[in-house]
Amino acid sequence: MAYTVQDMRKGPEGYAWSRFGLPEYTDWMDESLSWKESCYIGDWSFLWQHRFTGPDALKLIADFTVNSFETFEVGQSKHAVHTNKDGKVIHEGVLTKFGEEDFMVHGRGGYWLSFNLGRGEYDAQVTRDDWFMYQVSGPKAIKVLESLTDAEVLLSAKFMHAVPVRIAGHDIFALRQGMAGELGFELQGPKEFGEDVYQAVLEAGQEHHIRKMGGRIAMINHLEASYPTIASDYIPAIFDEDMTEYMEYFLASMPSFAQPAYIAGSFEGRDPSEYYRSPIELGWAKVVTTRRADYLGAQALAAEKANPRRVLRTLEWNAEDVAAVQNSLLGEGEHYDFMEMPRDQRGYMWCDRIEVDGVLVGTATSRGYSYFFRKMLSLATVDVEHAEIGTCVNVIWGAPGHPQKSIRAVVRPAPYKEDRSRGELRAAS
Repeated sequence: MAYTVQDMRKGPEGYAWSRFGLPEYTDWMDESLSWKESCYIGDWSFLWQHRFTGPDALKLIADFTVNSFETFEVGQSKHAVHTNKDGKVIHEGVLTKFGEEDFMVHGRGGYWLSFNLGRGEYDAQVTRDDWFMYQVSGPKAIKVLESLTDAEVLLSAKFMHAVPVRIAGHDIFALRQGMAGELGFELQGPKEFGEDVYQAVLEAGQEHHIRKMGGRIAMINHLEASYPTIASDYIPAIFDEDMTEYMEYFLASMPSFAQPAYIAGSFEGRDPSEYYRSPIELGWAKVVTTRRADYLGAQALAAEKANPRRVLRTLEWNAEDVAAVQNSLLGEGEHYDFMEMPRDQRGYMWCDRIEVDGVLVGTATSRGYSYFFRKMLSLATVDVEHAEIGTCVNVIWGAPGHPQKSIRAVVRPAPYKEDRSRGELRAAS
């Protein structure tokens, strides 16, 4: 099936759907403070897992992944990015090496690699695993976790390395990472252990005021810490004619009511490709290797890395202009599109025009309200010449054909929040 921009604007039944489906547990303001003041447990078990094994497993991965594999230790994880021939992101996720011929892919990338395994001559196999994935992050996270397992193993973990731990009587893995920009681990293991592990973490976290991360706030830490996300900040580069076969393969994995992408906002792209993004535009240039040219998209990415057109920034939206949008709902007559708090929940790539003197200079995505900073923020891919910190721009709010508001905004760094994820674990224990 071919999708047009108009199809993506309305969805198959006129609406999009939430990828989380989680409730609020306390309230979203309280939960949003957890990764700055205490800690949270967030459930990301909805991500798909594919396990690739065999002598050619790493070759398969390398042929379709932008990362360097010159060094890749057993137990190490990488932020693996898969691009099309033009260097636009198809999928991305976490890749972990569990053995010399044993690799786990978390996220949609496993489908892309499985598809290419079936089309090539690789001595490798793929199986679907079903694991739980619980992020435990925040300034008190280490105290919670070290009370549950061998503290020395936990505290010795290097960043983006998974260490074996035992929690609630189960042997699982703890991946040191920091999606909230704070110290933290992602607990991973077979789904049948999940409930025991989750409850053990909650019980141990009570004295440290742990919070469950609810669905309304789940993506605000991505915004504050600048982690662009598929379907929120870009759509997968799978809508081109040469990807038709893969599109059919991928659609077979999705719920019947869903489609691969939904879009909204003031930016009026004429073709799905205008909503694609490269790893460079998404702030992932450091993972893109130029030391080899044998992966899909290598040539395009080498050229872009040497001379980028757009870069990732945070935008700080003007409070008076945001208030004018919200206040329009309290008067008679036409009003601006509702600016949901803390952010849209429906799974759209909400993509708004960024202008300087009426000229398009980029797009804003992941618009959300940070209760901690008391700011309306967004991520933005913006032209290099307008990306200097402190630059004033305007974001156009309102769908095409609706009343639109030009909102003043200031270019700020990405990440907006200080990144403390690589800090010293022992100092927090």
